Amino acid sequence: MRLRSLLAVAAVLVLELAAGAATDVLVGRDARTTVAVAVTVYSGQDLAVVRETRSVDLGTGESTLRFEDVAATLDPRSVVLRAADDPGTLSVLEQSYLFDLASPQALVERWVGRGVELVDTDQRLRTRIAVGHPGWLFLPPNGEEVFTRPTLRWQVANSGAGRRTLEASYAVTGLSWSADYAIVLAADETHADVSALAGVTNDSGTPYDDAAIVLVAGEVHRAAGPAPPAPVFAAKGRATSAAPETEPAPEAFAESYRYALERKTTLAEKETKQLPLLSVQGVTVGKRYEVTGDPSWYAQQVRDHDRRVPVAVVLTVADTEANRLGRDLPAGTVRVYQVDSSSAWQLVGEDRLRQTAKDETAEIALGQASDVVATRTQTDWRKLDIEPYQSESAYEVKLRNAKRAAVTVVVRQHIDGDWKVLESSQPSRKVDARTLAFDVPVPAGGEAELRYRIQVGQ
Repeated sequence: MRLRSLLAVAAVLVLELAAGAATDVLVGRDARTTVAVAVTVYSGQDLAVVRETRSVDLGTGESTLRFEDVAATLDPRSVVLRAADDPGTLSVLEQSYLFDLASPQALVERWVGRGVELVDTDQRLRTRIAVGHPGWLFLPPNGEEVFTRPTLRWQVANSGAGRRTLEASYAVTGLSWSADYAIVLAADETHADVSALAGVTNDSGTPYDDAAIVLVAGEVHRAAGPAPPAPVFAAKGRATSAAPETEPAPEAFAESYRYALERKTTLAEKETKQLPLLSVQGVTVGKRYEVTGDPSWYAQQVRDHDRRVPVAVVLTVADTEANRLGRDLPAGTVRVYQVDSSSAWQLVGEDRLRQTAKDETAEIALGQASDVVATRTQTDWRKLDIEPYQSESAYEVKLRNAKRAAVTVVVRQHIDGDWKVLESSQPSRKVDARTLAFDVPVPAGGEAELRYRIQVGQ
């Protein structure tokens, strides 16, 4: 009863204040023009820029203009208002963002220390004591404005026509997007179908109806500063919408890529909507098996023998036109599936993909191999006093392949300081100043062995 009473009072106060503010021009979401709303969402930055146009009746001279139904996470420092029909005939004298939203509790707190009116609606009290007033609580007007939703307010001067088309743009948080990839491996594991959806999430506190969506992939530098106000807004259930069928082509834009969706869509509050980015069949893929060494092995004597080490499996995809791709691949999550004997998709690996440019190679970690086994043994280690080298050590890596096909295992050794290879049973290559690598072929159902000796210094 008390909560319903307070809500009713809030509604009465809002109506009274609106009626008393005759010079205010109040414009809601229903005044948006057929141009609707344009929303540019930046990947991985919790950032979007909203641009919308609304039709407004303004008198000549100064007036107060209020836009309701704007994002609750709006950054007031980013707001720009202009007349889209005749820019030179409208001046903005001042602008405000009103986010101290009214709620029953907030209203009561505002009237602390002031007189209020209590009206009983329960005639059966008699001599009984009621905890919580069984009636209406009326808060008399105090001259302050009460807002039930985030509002932009401008003091403007109009020297043009009475009917104006105004465009407002502003940055918001709570709108974000990221790419979700699905790679389905063929039975031969050398080809795959690659698809991607852009998942756009709206937590900004307002819906965007019939919006033109532009997605930007890339990192835009943002100035540090105080965070914009974060008012409380009502939560609703999160929905996931099915994707439409058109796919946007990446367009180079500044130092980023933009994806302009041809089809307008509506982003509801608390909604994640998936929109198509990419769908390609028959992409050639590769698989790399990799053993990575521990730098500490070279600084001391290792007493453990026949130490088993994991063999990582990495899927490689060449982002080239010859491989049916050759385009910007936005950063996101990649899920790799393989079809089993019952024709069902089974997840075989998941990884984060960094933004990948044309002609680069995407690498996706799938996990650890079960039928390719590796052991590493330090067979010799001794201290040296030969500058600049301080130690010399020897190693043996044994590889066993239980697969029906031959594989190549890349044995990578990360080494700190100065180093050189004295001898090795397989050709070595220096990947960089700290990385030594061997490409070791292992036959199907067979074994291979790598032996090498190295000097290491500081």
